[in-house]
Amino acid sequence: MMGYTVTQHNFTVDVRTLHGCTKQVSPCSGIGPFSISKFLNKYNHEAQYGLQWKGDVNSKRNVRVLQRKGFQRSVCIDRVDEVNVDEWSIDNDEMGIEKKSGEEINKKKTRTSFILNVEGRFVGNSEETNNDILRKFCSRGRLIDASRLIEVMARQNQIPYFPSCTNLIRGLVKIDRLDKAAKILKIMIMSGGVPDIITYNMMVGGLCKRGQLRSAIDLVEDMSLTGCPPDVITYNAIIRCMFTFGNFDQAIAFWKDQLRKGCPPYIVTYTVLIELVCKHCGTMRAVEVLDDMVVEGCYPDIITYNSLINFTCRHNMLEDTALIIHNLLSHGLKPNAITYNTILHSLCSRGCWDEVDEIFTIMNETSESPTVVTYNILINGLCKFGLLDRAINFFTQMISQNCSPDIITYNTLLGALCREGMIDQSLELLHLLCGTGRSPGLITYNTVIDGLAKQGCMEKAMGLYGQMVENGIVPDEITHRSLVGGFCGVNLVEEAVLILKEMQKRGHPVRNISYKFVIHGLCRNKRVDVAIQVLEMMISNRCMPDGAIYSTIIEGVAAAGMTKEADELHQKLIEWNILSEEVMC
Repeated sequence: MMGYTVTQHNFTVDVRTLHGCTKQVSPCSGIGPFSISKFLNKYNHEAQYGLQWKGDVNSKRNVRVLQRKGFQRSVCIDRVDEVNVDEWSIDNDEMGIEKKSGEEINKKKTRTSFILNVEGRFVGNSEETNNDILRKFCSRGRLIDASRLIEVMARQNQIPYFPSCTNLIRGLVKIDRLDKAAKILKIMIMSGGVPDIITYNMMVGGLCKRGQLRSAIDLVEDMSLTGCPPDVITYNAIIRCMFTFGNFDQAIAFWKDQLRKGCPPYIVTYTVLIELVCKHCGTMRAVEVLDDMVVEGCYPDIITYNSLINFTCRHNMLEDTALIIHNLLSHGLKPNAITYNTILHSLCSRGCWDEVDEIFTIMNETSESPTVVTYNILINGLCKFGLLDRAINFFTQMISQNCSPDIITYNTLLGALCREGMIDQSLELLHLLCGTGRSPGLITYNTVIDGLAKQGCMEKAMGLYGQMVENGIVPDEITHRSLVGGFCGVNLVEEAVLILKEMQKRGHPVRNISYKFVIHGLCRNKRVDVAIQVLEMMISNRCMPDGAIYSTIIEGVAAAGMTKEADELHQKLIEWNILSEEVMC
């Protein structure tokens, strides 16, 4: 297998000893020595900040020379003569080439003679003819044949068609033939072609996927020399691969080395690196890398810090969150709305309401006023903990602060009110929503209809159902399922049958449980005839009844005074292997 010559790169990086990265804290406890609110409060009341980002990059620029060996105009390929006979399938008639007469290949001939005989079919062709064949190979997906043909053309000092080479390399990478893809890439470059960044990134990604990290790094080093410098995707693939295989310090050293060689300080790559360091090495190490990168001219912005804060908050590492905020403030950066919202979301999910109040107060005192997203986070968190009074207070506050609630705000409150059985309040809130000029959506109507149905308020539920239809909102299966369950709950089973028919008319899927409730209610009311109609409807919708549904119908028939008919039906169902002997009617 031919590939790039791999050279071991020696990276030197100053790594300080890490003594303790993170500590978990109990919910709502003081956040240890690093209090989030303390740092934010300090930031809010101090006009000046500590250190400013400073960096001086005076490193020398190292350039790797891509060495190629050749004989004048020839293109030399390592071990290209190693031909797999099974992979070479040339059809001369198909390609429109006249067959050359020759003796039958002797199986005892040497391998070299066989290769020369096979490849001889193309040796006499012109460059144009071979490129025509190459295009046909590529268009028909004969990737291996195309790669062999390019190798033959290289020996004949013929330049392959570069677009075909590009497509071929991508195809070979997709089928995990990186060895052949590397050969074609090398031939293309030595013939004067420049692969595009997508092709290079596919190669780098394929090598990283295989774990061939050194080959991937070597390829990245050679990219700039060929006129196609690496981009964000290239660097991200290398760094992620290094972390996947546990080469944490190597990843940090690699990025520093690229910066010293003049690589643009891509903030996306830098953020990815810091995120991975935080994940694998801890917050303390991530903060150290933040400071180290400044020397290399790579400065973190609020996006980088927000990424770290998001990571620590998602993992309930609030002590580390406080450390990151302290680092953020000490370098003169200001938290933005996303910073505050991320912290508030984490605190709300843990029920740390005292900390929530502190952060919210600090946010109100800064230029970063609470947004609709902020209020939605607070209202949603309070509703999940059943603190409806406080949620409604925030709702009232956001209106007074000229922060208009959106549909998410209303849906969150409506869902909480309906779960608590506060039907009148939910209808009032829905009326308020309609008065703001915002039209309730399907989710809004479904939320309230489901709440009404569960409380048995079917008249109000059907009134709301009519209103949504009148407003041009098409009910879905969730709407109808809620109505079916509500009607069955108040023993209005025949109305539930009408809803089932409406669902069938609209093509909405009906669950077995809905059919079961309706059939059970009908049999309980001795409406076995209608129950059988529902059973037929169920079967016509390719929804197979189970033994429980058949048993319910048999019990209904018996309860209607038709004991003999119930016994006969029971026996028939046993004969049809629908019911077992143990089922009693």
